Amino acid sequence: MPISSESDAIKNTTERHHVGADIRALRKARGIRLADMALTIDRSTGWLSQIERGHTEPSLPDLRKISQVFSMPVSFFFRNETNFEEDRGVVVRAGSRARLGSKTDGATEELLSPHLSGDFEMIRTVFEPGAANPWIEARPTNEGGYVVSGSLSLWIGEHRYDLSEGDSFQFQNRKYRWENFGLEPAILVWVVSPPVY
Repeated sequence: MPISSESDAIKNTTERHHVGADIRALRKARGIRLADMALTIDRSTGWLSQIERGHTEPSLPDLRKISQVFSMPVSFFFRNETNFEEDRGVVVRAGSRARLGSKTDGATEELLSPHLSGDFEMIRTVFEPGAANPWIEARPTNEGGYVVSGSLSLWIGEHRYDLSEGDSFQFQNRKYRWENFGLEPAILVWVVSPPVY
């Protein structure tokens, strides 16, 4: 069902669920004090409070640490919401995508897949200018991507590939890293099978 009005579109984007609400609910349900959890993940109490109130988003490495505190997979925090029952499990509206990371972390990821229980996941990633990632160790996945806009340098194993708009790639069970040497964000659609979040 398409969005019926401009006010519905605004509602979909302004009422997006933030990961901090889940973190706060889990922390309180398990009786963990804010200061204790901040100490465990090596962050300040003020920073964690900002996350819980939805004023900022945790980076992916921080979210992995938080997930470990609760002994839960990162995927618990990475799910899409919908206002339309018929969309559930099939369609993801642009204004309701689950989002992880932030510009200051160098990469923002949005879940394009309606859920993470299928054979693969699709993610839209925005790599900020100057951002780089350390090596990600080989994992038992098939991965591929398409450069929607911008440019990105991608190392797969020991080989460097300079990718531009319209280029695509695929690899399996290889270590990799990336860096955006450009002056503009690089936007990629990334597909991973099986899902890793």
